[in-house]
Amino acid sequence: MSARWQELVADKKLRQTASIPKIWLITSPPDSVLDVRKVPDECGLLTPKEVVITNTIEVQTILANLATGKWTSLEVTLAFYKRAIIAQQLASLVNCLTEIFVERALARAKELDEQLKATGKLAGPLHGLPISLKDQLSMKGLETTMGYVSWIGKYAERDSVLVRILYEAGAVPFVRTNVPQTLMWSETYNEVFGRTLNPANRKLTSGGSSGGEGALMGMKGSPLGVGSDIGGSIRIPAGYNGLYGLRPSYGRLPYAGATNSLEGQDSIPSVLGPLSNSMSGIKIFMQAVSASKPWLKDSLARYAPWDASQYTLAEHGGGKKLCFAIMWNDGQTIPHPPVIRALEMTKNAVLAAGHKVVDWQPYKHKEICGAVYSIWTAGSKEDYASVADITGEPVLNTMEIEAEHGSAPNSFLPHQENVTAHKLWQTQKARTAWRQEYLEHWNETGRVTGTGRPVDAVISPISPYGGAPPHGKSRNVDYTAVWNGLDYSACVFPTTRVHATLDMKKSPHQFLNERDKTHYSMWDPQTFWNAPVSLQLVGRCQEEEAVIAMTEIVDAALKKQQVSKL
Repeated sequence: MSARWQELVADKKLRQTASIPKIWLITSPPDSVLDVRKVPDECGLLTPKEVVITNTIEVQTILANLATGKWTSLEVTLAFYKRAIIAQQLASLVNCLTEIFVERALARAKELDEQLKATGKLAGPLHGLPISLKDQLSMKGLETTMGYVSWIGKYAERDSVLVRILYEAGAVPFVRTNVPQTLMWSETYNEVFGRTLNPANRKLTSGGSSGGEGALMGMKGSPLGVGSDIGGSIRIPAGYNGLYGLRPSYGRLPYAGATNSLEGQDSIPSVLGPLSNSMSGIKIFMQAVSASKPWLKDSLARYAPWDASQYTLAEHGGGKKLCFAIMWNDGQTIPHPPVIRALEMTKNAVLAAGHKVVDWQPYKHKEICGAVYSIWTAGSKEDYASVADITGEPVLNTMEIEAEHGSAPNSFLPHQENVTAHKLWQTQKARTAWRQEYLEHWNETGRVTGTGRPVDAVISPISPYGGAPPHGKSRNVDYTAVWNGLDYSACVFPTTRVHATLDMKKSPHQFLNERDKTHYSMWDPQTFWNAPVSLQLVGRCQEEEAVIAMTEIVDAALKKQQVSKL
């Protein structure tokens, strides 16, 4: 064992603090201020132009201004960097960052500006755009701790494949963002960097495992970011922070060179995907990475150029009259009132836009999720310990604030013991059979849609919680993990916020099980005050372009409905 793990943490925090320009520090608001999203606009650190830049949520607009020279990459990167540091604020605001490398990023931005001025040519489709990265995406010369004390001091010798692609596309990676230790949590806390908070209400979680990305985006501290998703780790933080986030199918984006947990478990792989405050960010990211031919750079990336015919919904009636299926619950847990309201809002919006809606009957969601969790936990205990034992740091088994550094029990994902290869094969075999059955279940909906084809997409909650729950309480990932088990593409979109009057506690329903009863008793609109509420649009396997297009349609319908009510 090397230095005591606490000493390694203290040194890492000192180095992180030293990487922050002191002139960018502000006086943080008191803990009583729960919604801190306006702090960057009002604190006085950002110039009026920087406020305009960072409040421009459409990535396509930022790129257009960079391409024409209206904005330079240096001033755009500087603006977002300052806003990201405000969000960080030495852990006192939302605490979303891990690696901070100001000089490297600003030098890259300056180089791109000089290239454009000298040649008149853009470096690529993401020319000059700052991009944040989850603390898995290795960058040469930087540590990638991934929430483990034991990986402090482990410097990457080369960039991961996706980072190389982003550089080739002209992007400016500028910060890396916080994750939970092991990644296998729907919240974000670790012994190295601490807990990440939700900027809409700091008493609530930012989600996980891409929780740093979610909180940073929620503060508009980055225009576009990269997360990963093995059971909801893009979609849950996107949903909890009112963002857009895409979970592609396996192999669509290159993972080579990134750090990870559960490496070698390839039945349900983790996937990388974008988060943004705009759908244009999601689309542009996927187009740019697809154009780089990642299948020639990562042996596990599948051949998948951007499919224009899929994006124009050629197999979905051209998008003229779609049929969406609403999944009101998964048969295991009834969502809290704001989620039901969000589903009703979305249903009304797509109907008003001329599309059709049917109800979705979940098929064996309990069994599929059970298989997913069994596959994850077959070797998880040994996997986590193999890293933590290097320094003797504790493997966290709770995200409760009261139990930080402690050992309070948590039933989220108990480890399995002595799982034989044959037993694991049987779980994987069952999961494969259920994927086939689910395909047939989807196909059978063609009898009720009236369009001559099965439902085009399913609109589902991202979790049963009425927005982001309090810290330590995000323990149900069934609504996202089921789609990982099926490998369906899914995109999160924001809908509304918790409303004290509209989302009052309802009379008890007929509980589906004890877990559902416990979940019902948890709801209190004051506890979830101001929490963003989001949904996900789920397409079939490898339907990323179609999912993006249909999410754009639903998002536009929702916005039109909201404007009409003003």
